[in-house]
Amino acid sequence: MAPSNTSSNDGGSTPARTPGPDGASAHLPGEPSGPGTHPVDELLPPVKLFSTGLQHVAAMYAGVVAPPLIVGAGVGLSPAELALLISASLFTAGLATLLQTLGIWKIGARLPFVNGVSFAGVAPMIAIAKGSIDRTGGPKDALPVIFGAVIVAGILCFLAAPYFCKLIRFFPPVVQGTVITLIGVSLLPVAVNWARGGSPGAPGYGSMRAVGLAAITLVAVVLCNRLLRGFWQQLSLLIGLAFGTLIALPLGLADFGAVKDAKVFALPSPFHFGAPLFDVAAIVSMCIVMVVAMTESTADMLALGKIVEREADEPTLAAGLRADGLATALSPVFNGFAASAFAQNIGLVALTKIRSRFVVAAGGGILILLGLFPVLGSVVSLVPQPVLGGAGIVLFGTVAASGIRTLAEAGMESSSNTLLVSVSLGVGIVPIAVPTFYDSFPEAVRTLMHSGISVGCVMAVLLNLLFHHVGAARRTRSGRTSGATVPTATPS
Repeated sequence: MAPSNTSSNDGGSTPARTPGPDGASAHLPGEPSGPGTHPVDELLPPVKLFSTGLQHVAAMYAGVVAPPLIVGAGVGLSPAELALLISASLFTAGLATLLQTLGIWKIGARLPFVNGVSFAGVAPMIAIAKGSIDRTGGPKDALPVIFGAVIVAGILCFLAAPYFCKLIRFFPPVVQGTVITLIGVSLLPVAVNWARGGSPGAPGYGSMRAVGLAAITLVAVVLCNRLLRGFWQQLSLLIGLAFGTLIALPLGLADFGAVKDAKVFALPSPFHFGAPLFDVAAIVSMCIVMVVAMTESTADMLALGKIVEREADEPTLAAGLRADGLATALSPVFNGFAASAFAQNIGLVALTKIRSRFVVAAGGGILILLGLFPVLGSVVSLVPQPVLGGAGIVLFGTVAASGIRTLAEAGMESSSNTLLVSVSLGVGIVPIAVPTFYDSFPEAVRTLMHSGISVGCVMAVLLNLLFHHVGAARRTRSGRTSGATVPTATPS
């Protein structure tokens, strides 16, 4: 079990570390913190390992292939080149997930933590591509410029990890609960859009057939979770996705074209689009994106630590961010983009209660196979967007529910905590409710503010500093003695 915090309500609490015989902290990232095997470190039987790992892949597949589709279309790639870019994203997402779950040295959080292409970088990468095309008159150098910027941003993340993780002291339960809730809330519109058909230009977008299929999938997942027991209950999402896809076949909502055109095997070709180019403006833009991705990954690791009951302390956060950075720096070698956490899989962990990191590692292995064998990836892509939407509502809602549960334990009787949560959620929901709200702001500001998770997280941390670290609240805490009972925050 994770060690308890020194405090639950104030802004200065940090997870306690288990001391070793010499008084130093003995806990390492991914190391069991108590006697016996922690569920995070449990190795499941092969069949269960594969099936539950496949369930994680099904939950994240659309999120992995969407960014290369958008960026590739923006650059003007041919269908064959676009297929290569998608395979590269699957392959590099698998490598990044293995790095996070299994870890090497001080790299990898060793939690059931899925990594894939960061959505935060999509708009800036398209802007970089457009600027490159405007300068050169064609898309030839667009991807090399993007890849060069991604490599530098990944190196920045790797080097900054041991310093960035120290922000954990500003993430007490009230901040963690706020951010976890925002993660779920910010993802729900994605699920709703999937339920309508994926994108406004898609055939039948918003039709009753699409919405009805999403509703059938949602009901199937809920009923499987309610009626089934044991292993089959844990596969409720996968069963729901399979059932929804079968229903979609006679409705003509499952497209077999991708299966017919896919190659059987495609080995990744390093720097297929050319050697990376290093443009200062592009590098600055991607470094800002990486800071946003680091903020979201930190929040996701804290959320996952709560769910699996192994607190994400400083060494774990640092190791996780190093994995993000290393995976991001290496991805362009295989024609991939920046890697960061996938929050939908956190919801799957909460839903199934399968906490083993080896399950997610199996998912990472499956992603690598999908990247090497595009025909397999095309089979997974048969799952229609409305089916993913119905399942996504369950997954993302589960994440939000986990955040609400954390808030319930965070001392909400304090008016300052209530104000912190209300303002942070309100500010975080702005770009979710009105995506164009910050369009008139400078580009660097837009990159941060367009992410509801990031802007809400920053607001929660700042308000926590204001209410619990400065002025009267800080003086109150400095007056604590070992035997005295002192309020953790001054009511406002």
